[in-house]
Amino acid sequence: MLPTTLQALLLGLVQGLTEFLPVSSSAHLILARALFGFDGDKFGMAFDVACHIGTLIAVVMFFRAEVARMVAALPRLFDQTDPDARLIWLIGVGTIPAIVVGVLFKHQIEDNLRTPAVAAVTLALGAVLFFVAERSGSKTRAEGSLTLIEAFLIGCAQAVALIPGVSRSGATITVALLIGLRRAEAARFIFLLAIPAILGAAVSEGPKLLKAGLGDTAPLFLIGVVSSAIVGYVAVKYFIRYLGNHSLAAFAWYRLALAATVVVWLWRA
Repeated sequence: MLPTTLQALLLGLVQGLTEFLPVSSSAHLILARALFGFDGDKFGMAFDVACHIGTLIAVVMFFRAEVARMVAALPRLFDQTDPDARLIWLIGVGTIPAIVVGVLFKHQIEDNLRTPAVAAVTLALGAVLFFVAERSGSKTRAEGSLTLIEAFLIGCAQAVALIPGVSRSGATITVALLIGLRRAEAARFIFLLAIPAILGAAVSEGPKLLKAGLGDTAPLFLIGVVSSAIVGYVAVKYFIRYLGNHSLAAFAWYRLALAATVVVWLWRA
């Protein structure tokens, strides 16, 4: 078995790369632990949250200009002619479904759905929806044309992505494309929408993280945070660039291949 420091590094790299690519970070972390036999006590939910903090740092740093403008727009929050104030409302409304689902079903999801079998099913279903999204929607609308109802619908997709294997970026980009947003602007909006969701997950799991991060496991958590932050920043930068000129087909085929691999592995286990 790999040393725990290398396990932490690998899981951090997996989290940073897959959090923003539409392939599901939770599924990859679950599968990495199951396939390689990583220590479930040291690398459980609290470690996942630590890695999410790394990806939160990555997305905030990448969109630091947008975040700064939204903070500056808070005094003008009710001025709907202000694009930054309006973006705050869109992100706020889009965050509501994830909060509701997280509060009501958090324990059921964590206790019953964090399995390789569930990940395989949701990876495959997500791939099918990618193909549907690519064949539907005009993909010509600007982010500024989004309505609050449409932001709420994208937020519902983000809430569904609490199920491992669905993928936050995958589910939200699918809905964004279906309602006609241009590719690059759809990616920009869903990553901004992810900021409060990731922050909320980190806050809700904070007590577990602090407890688990004490003592000799603290360096492992630090490795996870730093590696996921660095790789996450690169993933955001190049995924937005990639999506501007490419479809989701490559990710769909990858998800199908990974789902099939998991099914074979489970069948032979």
